[in-house]
Amino acid sequence: MKRLIIVCEGPTENEFCLTVLAPALLKLEIYVDAPLVKKSNGGIVPWQNIKRQIETHLHEGNAYVSMLVDYYGIKDSYNFPGWAESKSISSLSERWKFLCESMKADIAPELASRFIPYMQIHEFESLLFSDIAVFKDNFTQKEMDFSILEDAVREFANPEEINSRPTLAPSKRLIGAIPSYEKVLFGNYIASEIGLTRIMERCPLFNQWITTLMSI
Repeated sequence: MKRLIIVCEGPTENEFCLTVLAPALLKLEIYVDAPLVKKSNGGIVPWQNIKRQIETHLHEGNAYVSMLVDYYGIKDSYNFPGWAESKSISSLSERWKFLCESMKADIAPELASRFIPYMQIHEFESLLFSDIAVFKDNFTQKEMDFSILEDAVREFANPEEINSRPTLAPSKRLIGAIPSYEKVLFGNYIASEIGLTRIMERCPLFNQWITTLMSI
């Protein structure tokens, strides 16, 4: 049995790792632990804080370590490796790749081979747009304005790109469509209903991450 530690930004990401990812990876004899980012109030913190936690976990035997944080919430002042340089890269996927490579390069060389960096573009909630038909099975017409979800899917090539401006981030669109939406409760239930396979089909960067985790 291999051990995988996924450092999570907040409760939503933690619950997703434990309820959706962990059962799938356990079938491959990979045990998942999902601690929260330390010294955080449910959001991202400066890179040096996360780096310290990642390297501490990497020292725990032969554990592999990854992370699930939102690119969307990272500030310039958090000094993530390669952050300033990445702004000149127009391609979203190439920027993501550059930032992941930069984070890995900043980890102690003797530990880096077991570190699998990842950032969710733009928010965890973008994954829920992988199959919006599932929302119809869980919310009535009175509870939900389904057209808001349809507009988002039509506007972007894939769910990971949904975020034209802060007021139209994936989580904001969901709250606009479903006023009673509760992030942790509904988010992970919907993700479970959609299923890991479908999310991987629709979200190419997420797919790369999960494929790498499955191959450790």
